[in-house]
Amino acid sequence: MNELINTYKSLPTPFYAYNLDLLRKTIQLAKKHAGKHNFHIHYAVKANANPVIVEQFRKAGFGADCVSGNEVRFALDNGFSAEQIAFAGVGKTDEEIKLGLKHNIFSFNCESIPEIKIIDSLAKEMGKTARIALRINPNINAKTHHYITTGLEENKFGISTWEFEDLLTTLQQCSNIDIVGLHFHIGSQIVDLSVFKNLCVKVNQVQQWFAENKVFFNHINVGGGLGINYDQPEEDSFPDFENYFQTFADFLNLQSHQSLHFELGRALVAQCGQLITTTVFVKDGIQTNFVIVDAGMTELIRPALYQANHKIVNLTSKSSNHKVYDVVGPVCESSDTFAKRISLPETQRGDIIAILSTGAYGEVMANHYNLREKAKSYFFSENGKQIKNR
Repeated sequence: MNELINTYKSLPTPFYAYNLDLLRKTIQLAKKHAGKHNFHIHYAVKANANPVIVEQFRKAGFGADCVSGNEVRFALDNGFSAEQIAFAGVGKTDEEIKLGLKHNIFSFNCESIPEIKIIDSLAKEMGKTARIALRINPNINAKTHHYITTGLEENKFGISTWEFEDLLTTLQQCSNIDIVGLHFHIGSQIVDLSVFKNLCVKVNQVQQWFAENKVFFNHINVGGGLGINYDQPEEDSFPDFENYFQTFADFLNLQSHQSLHFELGRALVAQCGQLITTTVFVKDGIQTNFVIVDAGMTELIRPALYQANHKIVNLTSKSSNHKVYDVVGPVCESSDTFAKRISLPETQRGDIIAILSTGAYGEVMANHYNLREKAKSYFFSENGKQIKNR
């Protein structure tokens, strides 16, 4: 650990630090427990699109879950075959759809009746047949933050059950689509596995309705959403992949010819990443004290956007005394706050601070607000040896 901290001290902050050994262990654990049931995993590129990170999933044989045309192009450019790429998103543009059609991707996860009609029309123009999966909004409460809940009728995602009769009519009218799958995704950072049991029950009901109406599917895609432990990441580095996949094996009525697909992101990459930052100033206040660091919401927007909690550690303080601080960044917004009223060893200017569990939705959501430069990424082994950077 001392070697790693000394390396951190030698690098210009802020930066993203990735433990590639931990990432590989996480991937292998997920692959092991999914493999017991012959389940298929597509890595959700939106969680972290760093090429070094994504390379690990390609090597492991995972597919890619994409939510934009650029993510589809990125997946292709980084070695994923088109047959491994699922393309979701509520607002696919014509050009994005044409890109997927050109490469004959695994499936378009269609989120509305108008989208199905447009894909059919564009496929006809190109002389193609589009493979589509129907994304259904199951109206299930994911018991997570309302900004990352996607499976309620009040959300913009998916086709609602009350639209099913119109959906059947549309499918009968479209001649350039191949209905290959049924798709669901109900939210993110879900830690109550009973939510996934509820999803299985709903999937069974929906699939039964379509079967009664002579619509059948080659695959079921249940999305992702498995959460991680943000409070104690050092003690709980791996999600409960075993019981997560077992829940679907136990409660989802998969037909003998069907394959089951998952779109995991956060659960795979979050714990391997940290945002490393330096204390610029320590400011005493009346009601609170402030640790002002050189990272901001430009490097990690989740706390400002979702009121997200990340564990924060002072890596270099030698003090045995603890004080209560707000940890804040330099961006000219009051929301540029990583944590309020947390206990840290007494902190001084120059102390190195680690914000944990930032491998997902950290670097990939970075921005240049205040004309700040993009933070670099560095990669380490478990023993602290620097591997490579880009």
